[in-house]
Amino acid sequence: MDKKSILIIFGGNSTEHEVSCKSVMNFIKNIPGEKYEKHLVGITKNGEWMYYTSDTALIPQCKWAEEPSNVSALLCPNKGLVLLDGKNSVIKIDVIIPVLHGKNGEDGTIQGLFELCSIPYVGCGVVASSVSMDKAYTKIIVDSLKEIPQADFVLVREGDSNNYIEKAEEKLGYPMFVKPCKSGSSQGVSKAENRTELISAVNLALTHDSKVLIEETIKGRELECAVLEKDGEIVCSNAGEAVAGDVFYSYEAKYNNSDSKTVLNPDIPEGVNEKVRKYAEAIFRALGCNGLSRVDFFMEEDGNVVFNEINTLPGFTEISMYPMMMDAVGYPIEKLMEELIEGAGLSK
Repeated sequence: MDKKSILIIFGGNSTEHEVSCKSVMNFIKNIPGEKYEKHLVGITKNGEWMYYTSDTALIPQCKWAEEPSNVSALLCPNKGLVLLDGKNSVIKIDVIIPVLHGKNGEDGTIQGLFELCSIPYVGCGVVASSVSMDKAYTKIIVDSLKEIPQADFVLVREGDSNNYIEKAEEKLGYPMFVKPCKSGSSQGVSKAENRTELISAVNLALTHDSKVLIEETIKGRELECAVLEKDGEIVCSNAGEAVAGDVFYSYEAKYNNSDSKTVLNPDIPEGVNEKVRKYAEAIFRALGCNGLSRVDFFMEEDGNVVFNEINTLPGFTEISMYPMMMDAVGYPIEKLMEELIEGAGLSK
């Protein structure tokens, strides 16, 4: 039987380039070579597409773009991957795996390119990716479900005057969290304890996005649920706990703080796990997701579960929660990779 030709895309011109270069190694190592023919394309921080055939050990070090053997490449409708090698060599692609995080990776933009090229791909479609990436739109849709609590918020747009300050203070109170609407891995997220910090946090978030979410603080433990779509059915992991080694689960805490840890079987009150799984599936379906996602929650002291956010292309690094949580419910990494590849498609 012929091998399926898999295109794995990594890197990207987003603030999460480095995370992608770590995540992709799990795919390179664990997609079975006897069944799939793997092709790698790295996107540089400047947005160039490079067909990569050199030492994969250079990828997590983010040194892959310096390799002289790299060949510029592009996707073409009805052709596949075209190498700009002087011959315009064409590689037929059966499935694309976009191991990309953040802007232009999980926001529906690159998914639109895959759709135009009619090449099946792993993960959520254009609309689900776009809506899930925008935390404000996500909140609006989840709010329509009625039964799922979430943090109250104030939305700030670029160019708004400082009238958001009094509104946030009156509606939310200090401390509050400030987030870019469309940024992943906690990039640009700050905690504001007073008015001066609030203004600084909003200005920082606006360097990442033109819309900013100011949220009330939810005091509680951070729980996460991995979701996998399999043959139209939804598989949810048990709740896992992200324990931050910092004030909150920031980018530094997630990837660079050795005190941060993940707990696959946290000690939580009876019924919380079932509620997390129920809410995660409901949110996944309401947003029109398919393939995979990780849904994040807070658990308050009284056991109340509050929705935080969804990530449609969760990290796959060695310390990432998604693959560990799926492994714990019967999907070790190689099996998970096959499920994702075989379930790939175009937007429905």
